[in-house]
Amino acid sequence: MTYLIILAVTILTIGSQMLVKQGVSNINAGLMESKFHYAYLALTSPYVLAAILLQGFGFVLWIFVVSKVKLGVAFALSGSFFYILMALSSWYFFGEQIKTLQWIGLFFISFGVVLLTAVN
Repeated sequence: MTYLIILAVTILTIGSQMLVKQGVSNINAGLMESKFHYAYLALTSPYVLAAILLQGFGFVLWIFVVSKVKLGVAFALSGSFFYILMALSSWYFFGEQIKTLQWIGLFFISFGVVLLTAVN
């Protein structure tokens, strides 16, 4: 059950990052009077506000996770899920290219995480 919650935290984090990207992608920083104006527009974007809520909920779940699992194991699993799911999400939602060498790197990172968690 705890591993499913780790996956949920990871999905919430990815969801919040996707919302942030969507929220700021329509703001043209070159036309802003100042960086403060850009920050104001970014922070008042409904997408960014939704991202903050998702991240907050994920943090509450994360508190539960680290109370039950070693921090190194929990973070490694979350990180492994994060790298793969973020690459897939950015490819699917934003059309970002992922080259073969990058996929190989993601595989090695994930394999290393499996080895780390197997020892614990």
